[in-house]
Amino acid sequence: MNLTLRIWRQAGPDTAGSMTTYQVSGISPDMSFLEMLDTLNEELILRGDTPVAFDHDCREGICGACGMVINGRAHGPERTTTCQLHMRHFADGDTIDVEPWRAAAFPVVKDLVVDRSAFDRIIGSGGYITAPTGSAPEAHATPVPKEAADTAFEHAECIGCGACVAACPNGSAMLFTSAKVVHLNVLPQGAPERSGRVRSMVEAMDSEGFGGCTNTGECATACPKGIPLPSIAAMNREYLRSLR
Repeated sequence: MNLTLRIWRQAGPDTAGSMTTYQVSGISPDMSFLEMLDTLNEELILRGDTPVAFDHDCREGICGACGMVINGRAHGPERTTTCQLHMRHFADGDTIDVEPWRAAAFPVVKDLVVDRSAFDRIIGSGGYITAPTGSAPEAHATPVPKEAADTAFEHAECIGCGACVAACPNGSAMLFTSAKVVHLNVLPQGAPERSGRVRSMVEAMDSEGFGGCTNTGECATACPKGIPLPSIAAMNREYLRSLR
């Protein structure tokens, strides 16, 4: 496959960026999108040019590090992470636009790399369960209803990639935050801190400069792990409950 790539290049957070055009050839349809970028970077390094900076780690769709907008869609044309997107979903001769996540709360660090530490601060504000130290409790000491366990597992799948924010026209982090809140609040182990957790995490989210939710649903459509849109309504109910 021969492709034309138009990639956002930006030397640093305080410098202006622009789209730069590159040609790549000999791309296998079985390559992942990141492997295709690796091929481009090898060519750039051989030419003495600066390689394109992009986030990646596990390359197995687990860590959530690899995030970029491909042809205007978070993670590209398939509902998966960028590392699991394969070049067979593109055609020979295609022109592909590659940009970083676009959100005020995700400032560009360099090229396709953005600072997503806002998510870490939201988690740090309440995305945990306080428990006494010591040996692990008996596994059956606290029964967990099947429905609650299923809901918790479903929301625990969130990998914090940020696609929901990138896809949202408002740059909202409601789907991410709701996944973390619902994951813990439906479990009996999370009940003691239930009210304080949702208030703290919503306040932390708002303080980071994310936009408001207007229920367009683009976040759930882009989510590679399928976090459901009703999670946002569930978090809103939790928040209102905490104010009583």
